[in-house]
Amino acid sequence: MAKTICACRCATWPTAPAWTKATLLRLLGVFIKARMIHRYDSSTYALGPALLHMGMLYRDTFDLGSRLQPALRSIVAQTGETVALYVRSGDDRICLYRENTTKEVRHHVEVGTRISLKDGGSSAHVLRAFTGGTTPLARDIQEKGYAMTRSERVAEMASVAVPVFDADETFVGALVVLGLASRHNEAAQRKAVEIARHERAQQGFRTAPPASWTPSVTP
Repeated sequence: MAKTICACRCATWPTAPAWTKATLLRLLGVFIKARMIHRYDSSTYALGPALLHMGMLYRDTFDLGSRLQPALRSIVAQTGETVALYVRSGDDRICLYRENTTKEVRHHVEVGTRISLKDGGSSAHVLRAFTGGTTPLARDIQEKGYAMTRSERVAEMASVAVPVFDADETFVGALVVLGLASRHNEAAQRKAVEIARHERAQQGFRTAPPASWTPSVTP
């Protein structure tokens, strides 16, 4: 972008009747406080560092989604059950990506939904185990590499979750396959683990934490 566009004086901005100078100055104050616009001592303005940070987040998220979504779709096709990726946010988990089964009876959570970790479920146990938290399934997760639950958070639902690590050894979140307990028995859950591990590796994700890895504590 040309410097004449990136940096300019407020007096040079075109204004419409609804956009008075006072309105622009109030908006500038908000954007400056959010570091989306930077004000120089010379009273010129330029794009702020927060926009660069937002752009980097978008790039990282876009790259993650472009690699994860094919894996999720393939897992759904092979297991016939819903698949989702949850990430930890404080004491909650957030559904970041999801692919639903085509079966009429299924568990449904919208992308972006927050669910308390204390409510349980296999993804909650995996997220706790790999973010410095405690879980009664810690030994199973360490030895087997997955957490399996049945009717723990939602009656009649069974789920199995595996951790997802990126190639740079960053812990991404918990990938969970879930369906009705009546059709998603323990044998099907263990098979789902094998499928999930294979599909993760196909997209460049690690299938297990590196030997030197230690969990970072999430407040």
